[in-house]
Amino acid sequence: MEPEGRLAENIVYFARALRAAGLPVGPGAIMDALAAVRAAGVGTREDFYWTLHAVLVKRHAHTLLFDQAFRLFFRKRAFLDKLIAMMAPQAPAPADKAPTAGAQRVQEALFSGMEHKLEPEEREVEIDARLTISDTELLQRKDFAQMTAAEVAQAKQAIARLMLTLDEVRTRRLAPHRHGHIVDIRRTLRASLKAGGDLIDLKYLGPRTKPPPIVALLDISGSMSQYTRIFLHFLHSVTDARKRVHSFLFGTRLTNISRALKAKDPDEALEACSASVLDWSGGTRIATSLSAFNKLWARRVLGQGAIVLLITDGLERDPDDRLAFEIDRLHRSCRRLIWLNPLLRFDGFEAKAKGIRTMLPHVDEFRPVHNLDSMAELVRALSDRHVRAGKPSEWLRRVA
Repeated sequence: MEPEGRLAENIVYFARALRAAGLPVGPGAIMDALAAVRAAGVGTREDFYWTLHAVLVKRHAHTLLFDQAFRLFFRKRAFLDKLIAMMAPQAPAPADKAPTAGAQRVQEALFSGMEHKLEPEEREVEIDARLTISDTELLQRKDFAQMTAAEVAQAKQAIARLMLTLDEVRTRRLAPHRHGHIVDIRRTLRASLKAGGDLIDLKYLGPRTKPPPIVALLDISGSMSQYTRIFLHFLHSVTDARKRVHSFLFGTRLTNISRALKAKDPDEALEACSASVLDWSGGTRIATSLSAFNKLWARRVLGQGAIVLLITDGLERDPDDRLAFEIDRLHRSCRRLIWLNPLLRFDGFEAKAKGIRTMLPHVDEFRPVHNLDSMAELVRALSDRHVRAGKPSEWLRRVA
């Protein structure tokens, strides 16, 4: 069967939509897809699906986006006519069915540009914006809890562009160093052979440095629900850029999501996190969660000068008094403990809650994390050892 006319046009448009959604589909892959359909023919829907899948999908992580795009685009046999019909208003999906990972991104890629063809022509209006603030500046300062869906999408893209270059720490191992203090006998003898042994150029060994591990403990209780997904995107961006990143979620229990966040696609990673956590938007048991981390994971992930990011509002609901002991044990097990609290966005914030007052003496830094500016400041603090926030003891003196 020759893939000509409307079918060929839709295959080309479908491939372009996949490229817009993030799949590496070039002109060569499009030509191969047309040739594959010509050779295999369009028999059943399943045959057509796997013919395009074999040509356009190069990695396992891209199967999710391809499947969503195929089901949206080739929902009916009359491809182009049904595509136009799909742009009409439809009944909302059942509320109990959770959205599939990647569906929103694929739908935007498929129908991007179509709305401009259907909207009536609007008059061009010139606005003098010399005394206004740009949208970028407003987005940088806007609280995550007050963002619209479009602004949240822009914030996720800005978070993905953050470059985290950690302040490296010295290790016990040695590496070749120009200004080292120990002579490297092996490299020195090997270099002297080039001159026949007449000239000996001393080679030295010096201290070896490497980025420290990052361990993130993220509160997913009900009071943190407006910030959880944004923070997960931040942790996914950090995990994708670095090797030694360990992430944990806690509400009423502790859950390790380090492996789930290693998925390349952010939607797939967050869906895996949702599937592994049972206490979303519930209560907060900080002492119990820290106790589980100290017993089960501290010795595994807190070696080699690890930096711990504790992301919580500190509103503890655990009745016992183990919090002071567990947070002190965590502080003594890591090189640097940074507490990120969204409540610091309020100018009149005071450390009056019992959980906050208990934890403050045992952290190295107390920082706000409620907008893009605060996240960028956190990245600068992790990259430069000289950038420090105010001492946590200052917050205790305010209410003393």
